[in-house]
Amino acid sequence: MKDFYICDCSRLENQTITSLFVVAAKQVKSKKNGELYLSLVLADRSGQLQANMWDNVGDSISAFDQDDFIKVKGILHKYNGRWQMTIHKIRKLGDTEIDYADYLPKTSKDIEQLWKTVTDYVASFQNPCLKALLSEFMSDEPLVAAYKNAPAAKTLHHAFVGGLLDHVVSLMNVCDLAARNYPQINRDLLLSGAFLHDIGKLHELSYQRSITYTTKGQLLGHMIIELEMLHGKLQRVPGFPDELKILLEHLIISHHGQYEYGSPKLPMFPEALMLHYLDDLDSKMEAMRAQFEREADLDTAWTSYNPSLARPLLNSQKFLDKSAASKTEQTSKPATPAPDDFNDVVSPEEKTSSASSNAEPPPVTAAPSTTTEQPAASPLDALQRKFESHRITPVGNKTN
Repeated sequence: MKDFYICDCSRLENQTITSLFVVAAKQVKSKKNGELYLSLVLADRSGQLQANMWDNVGDSISAFDQDDFIKVKGILHKYNGRWQMTIHKIRKLGDTEIDYADYLPKTSKDIEQLWKTVTDYVASFQNPCLKALLSEFMSDEPLVAAYKNAPAAKTLHHAFVGGLLDHVVSLMNVCDLAARNYPQINRDLLLSGAFLHDIGKLHELSYQRSITYTTKGQLLGHMIIELEMLHGKLQRVPGFPDELKILLEHLIISHHGQYEYGSPKLPMFPEALMLHYLDDLDSKMEAMRAQFEREADLDTAWTSYNPSLARPLLNSQKFLDKSAASKTEQTSKPATPAPDDFNDVVSPEEKTSSASSNAEPPPVTAAPSTTTEQPAASPLDALQRKFESHRITPVGNKTN
């Protein structure tokens, strides 16, 4: 069991640590002077960490590969607000030194409860053909075991063990809510699309050491794999309507929503459009949540640049909490009374004169007023007088 995880960086800043990691990415790069250095992305179940080995890299370059487990010694520090490690020593680990549970992140939710939620949704279907089709998937024990453990993506969202099921349940929940608001939506069809839209990730991604793509996933992609899986299960549901089959196929191949995002077709009916937008929403909300969690120790409410969303993010709750704390601090300070007007301001000379004199000042008798006190002018009257004072009266006609 590891005694240091990447999430512990904040308590060990500028300290030397020795720990075990899996190599999520490995690159050999050149310094400005032409010398080589190692640029690594190290990972464990709590996150990822950029790490660089600047010196004496000759023996280390070929000592390990990507997805290998290594033991490193180095110093933790921050660079541009993000944690990094400068590595001094590296050693590849043997199989007996590895506890796989230390390296792959996993959903914090109850997997069996998540699966029960999916089962309850399918049991509520009114369409017998869709219920029978999804029951075929859910009675396939190897498929179910993989569905419960697969990540939903390599890095973008729900990139952890159990991430696919976590994502699908969240998506089914929002699909169910949206279907109640739009009565024209076929709820069973929409929920079937939510269950099937990423099922090809079971074969597209590998997650034994770190999350990466399989050869099949690289060459075909999860949409093509999903169509193969769908067609295989449809053979076990006699009399399944061709029209319903075409709608399911379209839900699968259009759920990315745009050609540039890998959809061969744009969503062309209500359930397909809704599936795309809600899938995109759930993915982006998880991407935001994960970045806020990774950067929770930063002082600012702004995160670093998020490549998948192409922007930095504002943690609105952190922003409000900091604002409320600042206002509380200001109100807790004793207020310095301000003078009512300029007549209350006393010069140091006047203070000295007043302190040295013990005699009471003679009474002051007000001079009798010779004019009748006028009521205070209204703002409108004052404005009118200002205009009158600036009015220009012509003297006469200008002669040529």
